[in-house]
Amino acid sequence: MVSIEMIVAARARLRGHARRTPLLSSPFLDEIAGRRLFIKAECLQHTGSFKFRGGWSAVSALEPEVRARGVIAFSSGNHAQGVALAARLHGVPSVIIMPSDAPKLKIANTRALGAEVVLYDRATEDRDAIGARLSEERRLTLIKPFDEPQVIAGQGTTGLEIAEQAEEEGVTAAEVLIPCGGGGLTSGIALALEARTPGFRVRPCEPEGFDDTTRSLASGKIERNATLSGSICDAIITPQPGNITFPILKRLAGPGLVVTDEEALRAMALAFTRLKIVVEPGGAVALAAALFHGEQLREDTAIVVTSGGNVDDEMFGLALALQG
Repeated sequence: MVSIEMIVAARARLRGHARRTPLLSSPFLDEIAGRRLFIKAECLQHTGSFKFRGGWSAVSALEPEVRARGVIAFSSGNHAQGVALAARLHGVPSVIIMPSDAPKLKIANTRALGAEVVLYDRATEDRDAIGARLSEERRLTLIKPFDEPQVIAGQGTTGLEIAEQAEEEGVTAAEVLIPCGGGGLTSGIALALEARTPGFRVRPCEPEGFDDTTRSLASGKIERNATLSGSICDAIITPQPGNITFPILKRLAGPGLVVTDEEALRAMALAFTRLKIVVEPGGAVALAAALFHGEQLREDTAIVVTSGGNVDDEMFGLALALQG
């Protein structure tokens, strides 16, 4: 359902709208990791995460008359902001369904981008059901956060950039570590790298206790998380891998990597200290995996995606305190 041609087409639509985010490095991080590390800083993308790519790809692909009626999405914050900004730039309304325990910064930013925010309790309410009802009532087009071909295609443009930037650095073999929720970013990058740099292998990274993709890859079938709350890595807490994304990951991804919340916080602090970038907990799990679980990697080079930087002051302060 998603092809390299779709990813290339999404990149054409994104040209002039999305940033080509940098590939950063630090000898201090290389020393901790025990290998050469490159960090793809998607936390510097518009709205503070890679999600703008998928949001713009999906909104821009709609027929004009359909797009004019507006769009709806559900998200803990990063997809929300990506879709909200894409809708605003297209001049169409957006409704975003967000969990009530999402970081206040993400809720405030989504509203500031012009979206109508509908809050729900992620422990007791079904966001899919809420989205389906509002979509039907208002004739809005639902843009899913990861299990949507045009969203995956948009996220896959990150992989095209990684392939180009790795070539500029002379890298021909690497493991690409990616924070993974439902798998939209990971599967999109995997498809792009399969076409452009077949010597690279993606590795999904998840927080401890919410490792549905890691377990699914191990068992060969979709596994579900027992709970949907309880980790600071809110950006990548999803019930299970997507029906579209998982077959792609099953074919192309290596084994998953799992980190603790404390390791994610430590990675956030190191990203700020050594790279001068702000990364949120969910966006830092791949960096944490590279820094603290290097024994599970087989290549001498790892490319790490820091997928988002939308973190509240209090949480960022907790991370920095670990450096003390």
